[in-house]
Amino acid sequence: MTGATAQRGERRRVVVTGAAGLVGQNLIPHLKRFGYSLVAIDKHPANTKILRRLHSDLEVIEADLAHDESWQKSLDGADSIVVCHAQIGGLDPEEFTANNITATERLLAAAKRAGVSHIVQISSSVVNSAAVDLYTETKKAQERLAVASGIPCVVLRPTLMFGWFDRKHVGWLARFMARVPVFPVPGNGRYLRQPLYAGDFSNIVAVCVQRRIANAAYNISGLSKIDYIDLIRELRAVLGLRTPIVRIPYRMFWILLKAYATIDRDPPFTTKQLEALVTSDIFEVIDWPGIFGVPPTPLREALRETFRDERYSQIALEF
Repeated sequence: MTGATAQRGERRRVVVTGAAGLVGQNLIPHLKRFGYSLVAIDKHPANTKILRRLHSDLEVIEADLAHDESWQKSLDGADSIVVCHAQIGGLDPEEFTANNITATERLLAAAKRAGVSHIVQISSSVVNSAAVDLYTETKKAQERLAVASGIPCVVLRPTLMFGWFDRKHVGWLARFMARVPVFPVPGNGRYLRQPLYAGDFSNIVAVCVQRRIANAAYNISGLSKIDYIDLIRELRAVLGLRTPIVRIPYRMFWILLKAYATIDRDPPFTTKQLEALVTSDIFEVIDWPGIFGVPPTPLREALRETFRDERYSQIALEF
């Protein structure tokens, strides 16, 4: 682990919420290297089962922060909480409110009662985006709650991430590409992306916990700026596929997604996400390798680690 080393004899208690999701599943192995006493909380039964199977030594609590009780006791004695839980996709406004706002309100109240003294809030680059959708607005609200909690807090705003266990985004695109005769791209595909490797981001989070960085917010963007269609080409090369890439007019693509949403209540890609994809956003690039002491992984190497790793590349989380 680059950037910080654990103190001898130190056994700090760290709680990770949304621990069975993409960020949490990538983060847990990094935090374990420091010898922390870890508690993982997540509400998804199947993904929580995967987490338990991969880390039999981990204290895992299956609970819905927005509704369930008893999980609050796990915060007793915790030094830090890494807030990873979030509703990312879907069409139901109530789910976004419950998972991004209500769950966070209850978590922060319990953290204050337990005397937790440090929070790493995993926000999103969308809070700086021109996009307006359920995810963007509720992530903005979630970040405000963490900052206003009175608990020393560092906010990390990553751009689109990919990595082990990716059930959406690049991971879904990879699985889709492997089973279709042609790969559709909306419009001309020239939509600038700044993909961030979850392995690099996990290292940054671990450094924030170790150093107890607080009272700051960092926009953590991928250092590689690449058009969406070129990212798809890179992905195809890493996967060793020859799937033809076909451009489809944007309006037709939107209509197809809208039609698909009528038969799948939790589609992997929605019209709102399509609108966000084509929104022209360029996110701030800071010197996070220098700030956190985390060397960036080159894009092609990161894609190779994601999809060719013998331990985790074949494990996909459920939606």
